[in-house]
Amino acid sequence: MKHHDQVADAFGMTAAAYLTSAVHATGADLQALADAVRATPGPTVLDLGCGAGHASFAVAPHAHEVVAYDLAPPMLATVDSAARERGLANIRTCLGPAERLPFDTATFDWIVSRMSAHHWHDVPVALAEMRRVLKPGGRVLMIDIAGHAHPLLDTYLQAAEVLRDASHVRNYRADEWLAMFREAGFDAQVGACWRLPIDFDTWVARMRTPADSVTGIRALWAHAPDEVRSHYAVQADGSFEHDALMIDAR
Repeated sequence: MKHHDQVADAFGMTAAAYLTSAVHATGADLQALADAVRATPGPTVLDLGCGAGHASFAVAPHAHEVVAYDLAPPMLATVDSAARERGLANIRTCLGPAERLPFDTATFDWIVSRMSAHHWHDVPVALAEMRRVLKPGGRVLMIDIAGHAHPLLDTYLQAAEVLRDASHVRNYRADEWLAMFREAGFDAQVGACWRLPIDFDTWVARMRTPADSVTGIRALWAHAPDEVRSHYAVQADGSFEHDALMIDAR
C-alpha cells in the first residue's frame, strides 16, 4: 500500500472520532486562527489537511469561502455534514494530497493547516504548491506537533508516533520548518509554542491502534531514560505531553 493510500485508509476509518476529539475540537490555537483570518476582509481560505474540519469551522465565520482539503473521503464527508449542522454554508470540500493542489495560481488569501503536516509525504513539494496558490501578500498559519532538537528526545517521540499510527512521517523541529518555508520562498517565523496534554487511552483509541502496537508504546515509555520521561511528562497510565508549534509565514 502506498503512503497516500495508507493515510486515506487510516483517517477514513477514524473520521467521526476526530470530529468529537477534545484535543482537536478545542484549544487556544483555533481562536488564534480565527483572530488572524478575521483581520483580512472577506478572505478565501484553504484548510490544508483539514481532517474533521475544526480549523475550517473556526475561520468560516470570518471568511468569504473556506475550502476544506483532505486525502480521506470520509473526513470530507464528516466536514460536509458538520458544516451543514453548524450553518456554515461557505465551507466546501475538495479531495487530494497536499503535494498536488487542484487550484489556480493566486487563489487564496490564507492557508491554514492544523495537525496534518506530520502525515505529508513530501513537505517541500507541498510548501511550493502552497506558495503557488496563495495570492501576493497571502499568509500561512501552520500548526503541528514539534520534533525535538535533542536526538534522544526526538527518537522516542517519532517512535511512539509511528507505533501509534503507521501513516506518520515526521514531526519536524521548528528550525526544520523555518528552513523549509524559506526554501519555498516564504518569510517565516515561529508564532507560538505550547504544551499539549495527551490522554493515552483516547489517543490510541481514536486511531484504532492495534493492541500489539499499544503494548509497544507502553513499553517504549516504560523503559525510556529519565530525561525522556521527564520532558514528555509521561504518567503511569502512559499519558504524556506533546510540544506543539505554530509557524506564521508570508
